[in-house]
Amino acid sequence: MKLYLVGGAVRDKLLNYPALDQDWLVVGSTPEQMLAQGYQAVGKDFPVFLHPKTKQEYALARTERKQGQGYTGFACYFAEDVTLEQDLQRRDLTINAMAMDLEGTLHDPYGGYSDLQQKILRHVSPAFAEDPLRVLRVARFYARYKHLGFHIADETLELMRQLSHSGELQHLTAERVWQESARALQEQDPQAYIEVLHQVGALAALMPELAKLWGIPNPPKWHPEIDSGIHTLLVLQQAALLSDRLDVRFAALCHDVGKGETDPADWPSHHGHEHSGLPVLKTMCERLRVPNDCKELALLACQYHQLLHKALELRPATVLKLFDGIDLWRKPERLKLLLLCAVADLRGRTGFEQSAYPQQQYLTDAAQAARAVDIKAIVASGLKGEAIKHKLAEHRLAAVTLVKQQWDLARQTQ
Repeated sequence: MKLYLVGGAVRDKLLNYPALDQDWLVVGSTPEQMLAQGYQAVGKDFPVFLHPKTKQEYALARTERKQGQGYTGFACYFAEDVTLEQDLQRRDLTINAMAMDLEGTLHDPYGGYSDLQQKILRHVSPAFAEDPLRVLRVARFYARYKHLGFHIADETLELMRQLSHSGELQHLTAERVWQESARALQEQDPQAYIEVLHQVGALAALMPELAKLWGIPNPPKWHPEIDSGIHTLLVLQQAALLSDRLDVRFAALCHDVGKGETDPADWPSHHGHEHSGLPVLKTMCERLRVPNDCKELALLACQYHQLLHKALELRPATVLKLFDGIDLWRKPERLKLLLLCAVADLRGRTGFEQSAYPQQQYLTDAAQAARAVDIKAIVASGLKGEAIKHKLAEHRLAAVTLVKQQWDLARQTQ
């Protein structure tokens, strides 16, 4: 029985990059032997065990043979005679097909170290094309390492294209698509993930609502980058600079899906896209089983991003309607998150990357003033039922009006 550190732990150790998990490979053992040594079996499709003390994962060496569709359509063979090289050969990328033994010796039968030095994401073998999930995984690794100068090998991109157009992606479960996408959106360059999926045709297969945006023009005055798909990538890139939250990044990615529904006869104008995008976005979120926090923020960003941009011109009563619409009173943190999306939307345009966004401070001030209205004092005044609601709205309107007057005065004196 021989133990090897494998996969991402080896790759990131050689890159001097923070590693999240340590995965171990066991060569020359059986499930019975692992259980006899106190390991706990946790694998469903193939033998994976938890170490009795460290609880790290130890997987038996295995080979795989394609026998069905999707990423689960594999027959696994695991026995004492499976070699280290055979196990590593079934992995996706050469940089993930390296192992390190307990003495620290590197085992690299497929050139992973050389590709690591040359910053290439390259598939290990033609068997790469048997697993559609690998299209998403390679795109995710590109999002993770793009800032280090990595690129995807041309021959690997071609296999990703073939997979994307083969229909195999349709056999991926919604959970796996979201899991990979969520992880990718939290990488340093999440826009690189979407960009690669679009490039190889996977975005059209998995998220057609977003793929439709490419080729749809915007007004050059406000969008020098013109293309709505390019704008979406730029907005996601800016959102990643502003926040590491998944819900913010996902909302930024989806804020303009309504532009895919506007009449081409009206282009480059997209009047009403903030409303036409809502049913489309709901459908996408339900299909991918997007968690509620991400779905809700994305829908609000889609619906209200135009209104947020116009905040300084809005009447105080309209600002209050905005606050009501996002449920500011029960969920005050939502405004902050939506404003991050709005800043990303503004800066996600060629030449606007450093633009100021005074609407952010104005709406923050207005919300703080409105939420500071003393509800208990209104109740204590003896009002009942609807009268309390009307008086509360009256006081909140007065508070927002005062903030608006102060801001207008400050802008006039600048």
